[in-house]
Amino acid sequence: MQNNLENIIYGIHPITELLKAKKRKLYSIYTTNPEPKIFSQIKKLLPTYVKINYVDKNILAKLAQTTDHQSVVAKVAPFVFRNKFFDPQKHKLLLLLDGIQDPRNLGAILRSAFCTNIDGIILPERSSAPINAVALKSSAGLAEHLQIYKAISTAEIIKELKKAGYNIYLAAFNGTNALEVKYKTPLCLVIGSEGKGISKNILSAGEQVTLPQKNSDISYNASVAAGILLFIISSNSKII
Repeated sequence: MQNNLENIIYGIHPITELLKAKKRKLYSIYTTNPEPKIFSQIKKLLPTYVKINYVDKNILAKLAQTTDHQSVVAKVAPFVFRNKFFDPQKHKLLLLLDGIQDPRNLGAILRSAFCTNIDGIILPERSSAPINAVALKSSAGLAEHLQIYKAISTAEIIKELKKAGYNIYLAAFNGTNALEVKYKTPLCLVIGSEGKGISKNILSAGEQVTLPQKNSDISYNASVAAGILLFIISSNSKII
């Protein structure tokens, strides 16, 4: 039985990256017999105390609550969040996610944040999808390497960011062309929820930036928009 001190994760990359990051403990691991070929990638990283449990695929599906487990499931310690707020001298590029509800979108955004060398991510506790097995799978496990800070609310964290000296850029529909903005560090990019976008009470907190698109009737998926904007900002800031 799973307790509140254990999380279930699944898939080759999430488990591999957890073992590489060495931030949280892996308690037990489950796979099939014979082992899937790619399991060797995990096996060479496993601590000696971890026993490999060989089970049928239907048991793996029951543990993972999905068939998208790549024949490997693990019980691990809860995700490790950052306790201390970010330092603008050390953490030049931050990302604030204002109400991303879909864990797959969350995971995809975290994957882009890792690839673009973002220093830290901020998630509001009340309006964010959890960093669960689905989000970790979508991030290809790369969330394990990120510094992620949980905030009480978006409005409060905006105040804290401004007090610390961060420049705020908000992804919106009618802002300045994102390709023409002169981004000033330290900065924080804000990405809004999939349906409503950025909360109205913080829209005036900084400079609104917009991705050019074919027409205004449709818009980029939140995770796609985040990936493009992160690439633009990170490359313009010569971080990548």
